[in-house]
Amino acid sequence: MKSMYPESLMMSYGYKPELSEGAIKCPIFQTSTFVFKSAKEGKDFFELAYGKREKTPGEQPGLIYSRLNNPDLQILEERLSLWDGADECAVFESGMSAISTVLLEFLRPGDALLYSMPVYGGTDHFINKVLPQYGIKGVGFTSDDSEEEILRKVAGLSIKLIYVETPANPTNALFDLFLCRRVADRLSKEDAKVYVAVDNTYMGPLWQHPLKQGSDLVIYSATKYIGGHSDLIAGAVLGSTELMKRVRTLRTFLGNMAGPWTGWLLMRSLETLKVRMTQQASNAKEVADFLLAHPKVEKVYYLGHLKESDSQYTIYRRQLSSPGAMVSFDIKGGEQEAFAFLDSLKLFKLAVSLGGTESLAEHPATMTHSDVSEEDRDLLRISEKLIRLSIGVEHYEDLIWDIKQALDQV
Repeated sequence: MKSMYPESLMMSYGYKPELSEGAIKCPIFQTSTFVFKSAKEGKDFFELAYGKREKTPGEQPGLIYSRLNNPDLQILEERLSLWDGADECAVFESGMSAISTVLLEFLRPGDALLYSMPVYGGTDHFINKVLPQYGIKGVGFTSDDSEEEILRKVAGLSIKLIYVETPANPTNALFDLFLCRRVADRLSKEDAKVYVAVDNTYMGPLWQHPLKQGSDLVIYSATKYIGGHSDLIAGAVLGSTELMKRVRTLRTFLGNMAGPWTGWLLMRSLETLKVRMTQQASNAKEVADFLLAHPKVEKVYYLGHLKESDSQYTIYRRQLSSPGAMVSFDIKGGEQEAFAFLDSLKLFKLAVSLGGTESLAEHPATMTHSDVSEEDRDLLRISEKLIRLSIGVEHYEDLIWDIKQALDQV
């Protein structure tokens, strides 16, 4: 049979209608526990679940309890794995639960984390406010740092994980994943490999595939493009079977897996993922081009505007298949002008989050990144004049009209 594209498999992969009364869509398995056919079957299922033995050829893990596994999550995780070419996937109750589980699994007291700057505000808080309470130090690096400069920053530290968010939220700064892989390899020891984990939320599963570029784990806030309708909270981690076994085990005992209803909603959303994201990227280009030419806009942060002479152009061409649908810009002025613009929008909604069908606008310095230190905000150009837009699926002419009339009020 022909090898099909992920968007074709999102309707049916992993689901057998004959096991669910012929229903064309997977039902919601709203149950906490599952009945065993025999005590021996229960024993066999638990032995696999707790790693007491390896699977026999052809054996599949059985259903035990929805904290461990559930048909909706299992099918969803199989489908999500197709986009990134991952061995396995684990879905979480939120993006932050996915991020925090990875960091807690691969870091121990006395270790250090090397992380890209900027990162999402919640991630920054966890790295710089929570992890230090457990004796774990975070060391940041920017997209301007060279390989040698990064290595000098961590000299003498026990780096166990490199955490990268690229493109960065909210500036669209790009980080070279191949450089990060080289740094990880140079820091690795024979008995202690340094892993690379990538937050790929800004690009979704469609426009960038970090696992194919040398990274070990890819992380999503599935709330965003994967969910895509601003009606659920979820996260996901994908990678090799070896590493995902560790991630899944900690997820089991932290108890932060997604529920069946969330799993069902995400399966629904995967069916339209490519259609939605393609339209959003098309709209974003029109919006970014309009902003670039507007006299009240000082600078536009949009990957589609990179030129061959730009230092990040090579990374963009190598790592991404699209400039995406996130556009940030500096308005001429400061907080007063930014707020005047935001308060004048009519079609755009003034709200945080991103990747939904509706277009959103927010002020990173006082909203999503307000907990980032003032020093870091200055370093990373997250200023009072910066506005972040998440472009939706509306008609681009209406989006441009709304931006124009709001800028006219400034």
